Amino acid sequence: MATDVPLSLPVLSRGKHRSPRRGACFMEFAAFLAGERWSDHPQCTHPLLATLARCVNDLTSDGARPLLAPLIPSVIGLTSDDLRVDARIALVTARAALPVVAEERQRVLAVGVLTSERVLAELDGRPDGDMEDATITALRSVPHAAQWAKSFSKLAGASRPRDFRRFAAPCIVTSAAQGVAVACVSDREERLHAMLSDAIDECLSLVRPVVPEPAHSWDDACRLTGVAVT
Repeated sequence: MATDVPLSLPVLSRGKHRSPRRGACFMEFAAFLAGERWSDHPQCTHPLLATLARCVNDLTSDGARPLLAPLIPSVIGLTSDDLRVDARIALVTARAALPVVAEERQRVLAVGVLTSERVLAELDGRPDGDMEDATITALRSVPHAAQWAKSFSKLAGASRPRDFRRFAAPCIVTSAAQGVAVACVSDREERLHAMLSDAIDECLSLVRPVVPEPAHSWDDACRLTGVAVT
């Protein structure tokens, strides 16, 4: 997704912080910009998208993490109760990770892809098994995991919407990000960045953001949090 790159970028750090003076992660900076209380679980961002943002923030190196900062304004006000949002986030992250993660994680993510597609098909009134071309391509890249996942999914049955949102979707997103972070590819951090950016785009295709009046300007937020700028 395209974003305007600010003149100054905060030096984000891993984990959560007790106060702005101790540093800031991706979602804490978003909360501060939105005028919410200091937290890495702000109300202004969809919970699953925030989970992905925290994972990508923590799995990215100190040197590359500032490159995530231009995405921060895009997540403010981006939230919805529509289960399609959860399913789309889970689907695009699992699909992105599936071709590059280690074999033992491919089965988990293949099940995640199928589960997300099943939820979306049910919500959209499509036949079970009707999948997007991108999903078919991703599954074809890991045929053994895909076959195992199809057999497992038949035995497991459908996931209840409440369980998908609370348990399955966060597990899919976390596993996808962690799998890419340790994958045997040279562009792991670029893939993590793209995973978060693509998830934001998926949300934007479904949700019209309700962006609050900024509590702080970008540069003021950098200064007030005590976060160094590049």
